[in-house]
Amino acid sequence: MADGKRQLLDSPPVSAADRQRLEGATRYEPAEVESRIFAEWIEGGYFHPAAEGTAADNFSVAIPPPNVTGALHMGHALNGSMQDALVRLNRMRGRRALWILGTDHAGIATQAVVEKGLRAEGKTRQEIGREAFVERVWAWKQEYGSRIVEQYKRLGASCDYERERFTLDSDYVRAVYRVFKRLFDKGYIYRDHYMVNWDPGSRSAISDLEVENREVVDSLYSIDYPVEDSDQVLTVATVRPETMLADTAIAVNPGDERYADLVGGFCVLPLVGRRLPIIADEHVDPEFGTGALKITPGHDPNDFEIGRKHGLEEIVVIGEDGRLTEEAGDFAGMSAAEAQVAVVAALREEGRLRAEEPYAHSVPFSHRSGERIEPLISLQWFCRMDELAKPAIEVVEADEVRIAPAQWKRVYLEWMREIRPWCVSRQLWWGHRIPVWYCDACEETFVAESAPERCGTCGGELRQEEDVLDTWFSSAIWPFATLGWPDDTAELRAFYPTSFLTTAREILFLWVARMIMTGIEFAGDVPFRDVYVHSVIQARDGRRMSKSLGTGIDPLEEIDVHGADALRFGLLAMSSSQDVRFSDAKVQQGNDLANKLWNASRLILLNAAAVEPKPAVLHVEDRWILSRLERTIASVTEKLETYDFAHAVQEAYSFFWRDLCDWYLEIVKPRLYDGEEEVSATLLYALERVLALLHPTMPFVTEEIWSFHPARDGHLVVHPFPVADSSLFDDAAEADVEGGIGLTQRLRAWRDLVDVPAGAVLVAVIDGVEPPGFVGRLSRFEFDGVGAAPVASIGPVRILASEQLDAEAVAARLEKRREELRAEVERGERKLGNEGFVAKAPSEVVEEERGKLERYRAELAELG
Repeated sequence: MADGKRQLLDSPPVSAADRQRLEGATRYEPAEVESRIFAEWIEGGYFHPAAEGTAADNFSVAIPPPNVTGALHMGHALNGSMQDALVRLNRMRGRRALWILGTDHAGIATQAVVEKGLRAEGKTRQEIGREAFVERVWAWKQEYGSRIVEQYKRLGASCDYERERFTLDSDYVRAVYRVFKRLFDKGYIYRDHYMVNWDPGSRSAISDLEVENREVVDSLYSIDYPVEDSDQVLTVATVRPETMLADTAIAVNPGDERYADLVGGFCVLPLVGRRLPIIADEHVDPEFGTGALKITPGHDPNDFEIGRKHGLEEIVVIGEDGRLTEEAGDFAGMSAAEAQVAVVAALREEGRLRAEEPYAHSVPFSHRSGERIEPLISLQWFCRMDELAKPAIEVVEADEVRIAPAQWKRVYLEWMREIRPWCVSRQLWWGHRIPVWYCDACEETFVAESAPERCGTCGGELRQEEDVLDTWFSSAIWPFATLGWPDDTAELRAFYPTSFLTTAREILFLWVARMIMTGIEFAGDVPFRDVYVHSVIQARDGRRMSKSLGTGIDPLEEIDVHGADALRFGLLAMSSSQDVRFSDAKVQQGNDLANKLWNASRLILLNAAAVEPKPAVLHVEDRWILSRLERTIASVTEKLETYDFAHAVQEAYSFFWRDLCDWYLEIVKPRLYDGEEEVSATLLYALERVLALLHPTMPFVTEEIWSFHPARDGHLVVHPFPVADSSLFDDAAEADVEGGIGLTQRLRAWRDLVDVPAGAVLVAVIDGVEPPGFVGRLSRFEFDGVGAAPVASIGPVRILASEQLDAEAVAARLEKRREELRAEVERGERKLGNEGFVAKAPSEVVEEERGKLERYRAELAELG
């Protein structure tokens, strides 16, 4: 039966029904498979572990909670693919593996979506009132909030969907209020007038970490400020002349001799007439501009600090609506942009505008709304961070929390050592309303975990604080609040601390650092042991992925076209410590692997004898494939455990595609088709282990194939993950077979070079050690030729003259190839002999040239 055609045996290892399904399914169809398989996993309860044992026994991960307004994007898909790979790996190892799932209420984003709907109705939130507006948001959440969770299912994410949490569910709110109250009681949380980043788009303060700086070209205006009782002027430069209306001083450096006699005197503010003291402060750079700096404490963070230091008045001329206040006099009511034009015109008319020139500088914008930040003095709630940061620094320094790659540990520590107070209040209606109540009758303030009925001092009525907490305040307690804290729950005992976290670098401080601080402070331990900061997948052209830029790539569309396994494989293969462009080729590689898995598995399952899967060795190629299999299991496992996902999936791909399919299956097909039990046992054994090895990264196709495997004793999702069997490592077999593969490739290349017909069998003799038996069959040579003259030599093989070869044509083709190779060798030697090229060209280009030269020389030597 070894005639090269697949024959079906009488007693295959698959049932008649499965055989019929396999024979009809010539291609893997992810659209049909994925929803069915996922439903089986959910029905089996595999993602819902019992809350038993301890965190040391179990494995848990807290998903970075996506915004309830969100749709799955490539960042979610990459992070989810990484987390799911490790969750599935540990579940297969028999650990209770919990992937904590939930969504974030996303204060600013969610409120903006609902307000947009209101505007379409011709209404505002102020018109309908707070209570009605919050009810509207809850209704919106009920209708649309589960969208992203359903999209995670499309990816194959094995989260615990039965324990899904939401940052505004009642128990979570209780946890948030407990944290606020304890921080307040410790004196860490306080209220103060302070300079904040005001976002005119969301009409709320935002934190420093929600600000992104962009390069902008503005006009730099030089303005003359007259010195009181003098003919002198002090010229200052500003890109925001409209803020000069709030100036309260002019500052110079104390070491600047040009202005030494003016310090202690006064300038007069143009357009306004206010007397401005001339002060000395080390902050002023005497080399910048004229060395004189206008101080506007109400509208600049640095000026605010200088103003507090010198006791200057804090005047605010731009309000929270972005328009000028009554303090701005004739300019009141104008937008900031309108006021700038008007102020410049007035200065020009007054003769105080000395110069105007373009000026490129960094300007803060809101990451939330995209609008330019307006620094304002505002009454806000703050959290002092110094005491919380100290132990969070120590645990990272001591590697009790390991941050990888290593550069992010350094970045984390640098930021934490310079940490500033956190503005935790937001001027929104959707979110955790700050648990503070005021009594207007006696001016008493109460902080409580639940609403007090009356004032505890005078019995008067209370009103609650209007502001809500920063969304990141509630996210900071995610790893333990989701497990039931502040109650002592079975989930908290079983799964906290969690095992690890993968995250994007942009939330290292917004989220990761704050989780470490709150975990230590409130849950009594770090929230996780390992943090892996993954790369950013950029758009195909290298820009950031963005809907507004038109560079976004929808993961769901990729799943529709290629399947979830292909996308997961592709994203993991793209991942590295450096940002990378999205690669369609890598996703296609994953698609190809899924189809190759399917087709190779069909070949094995439809032709294998009904035997127990086990290592069974008859020939050197059996020892070789078993050795390669076990080494691959060891290497892939080590790489998954160290978050080297790209090399893990590529090594698994290489083993399956090259070693198992391209070579072993081709070598043993005659034995398989002849019904040999030993090769069937080995193939079924290898298939079982390959499916288990690939399952964490490609769960759908592996689970589907596993359903046909004779060793199936349940779903693959809980089948044991393979552990490398080092007793099957075989250096000698690997050397023999790899030598045979190399010789086969060289003989095939020679046939192509001299244009031997594909079906022709050539004759040759072997000098020295006999190669593995498969070489002759796969290269279509018979190694028992005698008598004829040799035509060529390839390694130990002397190819003999025969009717299948035209000796003259062969000689001509070989000479032509030698000439080509000599030319390439000469070109390469000349190029690499050029010291300028070697010194200036990128190292990888030089190495590529050296590699080509070496290959050309080797081929030329072999052709003689």
